[in-house]
Amino acid sequence: MDASELRELLTPEALGLLDSLEPSATTDDAVALVSRLRREGHSPARVAAVLTQYRLRRRAVAKFGPFADRMLFTQPGLEQASRLRVAALHAGRFSAAGLHRVADLGCGIGGDAMALAALDLSVTAVERDEVTAAIASYNLAPWPSAVVVHGDALEQPLDGVDGLWLDPARREGVTRLTSPDDWSPSLDEALSLARRLPSGIKLAPGMPRDLIPDDVEAQWVSIDGEVVELVLWTGGLARPGVARAALVLRGDEPPAELRAAADSDDVDAGDLGEYLYEPDGAVIRARLIGDLARQLHGSMLDPTIAYFTADRVQPTPFARAFRVLERFPLDVKLLARELAARGIGVLEIKKRGVDIDPATLRPRLKLRGANSGVLILTRVAGERVALLAERAD
Repeated sequence: MDASELRELLTPEALGLLDSLEPSATTDDAVALVSRLRREGHSPARVAAVLTQYRLRRRAVAKFGPFADRMLFTQPGLEQASRLRVAALHAGRFSAAGLHRVADLGCGIGGDAMALAALDLSVTAVERDEVTAAIASYNLAPWPSAVVVHGDALEQPLDGVDGLWLDPARREGVTRLTSPDDWSPSLDEALSLARRLPSGIKLAPGMPRDLIPDDVEAQWVSIDGEVVELVLWTGGLARPGVARAALVLRGDEPPAELRAAADSDDVDAGDLGEYLYEPDGAVIRARLIGDLARQLHGSMLDPTIAYFTADRVQPTPFARAFRVLERFPLDVKLLARELAARGIGVLEIKKRGVDIDPATLRPRLKLRGANSGVLILTRVAGERVALLAERAD
């Protein structure tokens, strides 16, 4: 979004028009909507600005729920924004730590600042991009305790601030984050600020682990099986004795967290049991598979693969369990025959530790029949195997 589109959008006529539009389900509906708005006499610029927001609001529901219907977005801002449920949990940590005046440095469209302000914390939200700062001001307007500043996060005075939230942006042109300088502000600059005041630094979950300092709490967060972020917590926001944490959110279930003072040692590999566990991605990223496997009396399927196995199943929010029905060599022709003999036409394919593309494999299996199953392609004690399984949770 550029400044001219923003000016077109921030008018009573355009905002009223945006709020009046009903959701559409198909491309044909959207095309008809454009035609209708043009017939009603709206200018092409207004129609373009309104429809861009209309589409972004529909996408934003997944992150912001009903709040999306009164917010404005940029496409990059929406992609980078925290999901509101996650932002609310982070805001709760600031509140529980007794921090009342928070600076959100690199606030984007204001999602994290909204969650902080909703807990009656005083929030100074700083954003260097002028258009994005204006969008954040609109989104934060309902909260009088929040103010947006257009400026550089590193130049923002911190007098009177007792906590920081930092969301460094990926530098333009960087596709893979491998260096502290790949962020803006750089990771070193963010950590320097975070050592002055209790802070949370939101980063990409795949950030190289050798960039994580020893004196912070590193918390990986997943939602419905997708790892969405890594947060480094410092000062009074870091919990004593916690260096690694995996926060797991699934549907409407209460949050669940696995915590440890350090990376956990893996358990030994053992024989394939009746059940196979697939740890949540946050548990894998936090390197807490060993602790989880010990809790569930399991053993590793292979020393190099993030599956473990056990002879009995125990419900856990930190892994998905599968009951192993059959074990086969990883031979495509054999698998096709065995699946056909069982009438399996609906198949979920999972893989770890083998160089096979499930999308390429699926048509070669010539699936047919009314039954369903799960096929897990992996290694057991170094042997490439295919495990026919069913979900056990």
